[in-house]
Amino acid sequence: MAELQVEIVAADHFVWSGAAKKLIKARTVNGEIGVLPGHVPTLAVLAAGDLEIEPVSGSRFTVQIDGGFLSVDSDRVVIVADNAVLDNAA
Repeated sequence: MAELQVEIVAADHFVWSGAAKKLIKARTVNGEIGVLPGHVPTLAVLAAGDLEIEPVSGSRFTVQIDGGFLSVDSDRVVIVADNAVLDNAA
């Protein structure tokens, strides 16, 4: 089964990284986006809101962000946020 490698960092601290089945949702300045393995390369500006992630092992969790950007390329998702807080233990 294909998976994503996800890395989330804030301007001043590391937030989370790991394998994920999907990025369920992220709010961009143009609307919400979801990412599955095989997604086309994408660069998006993130608006303040919640990221929802389904990791390969463990339960879904959310991360509150204050904006930033999201990059998708070759099943790798990098999220750089102005500020980010992990809501649930991942």
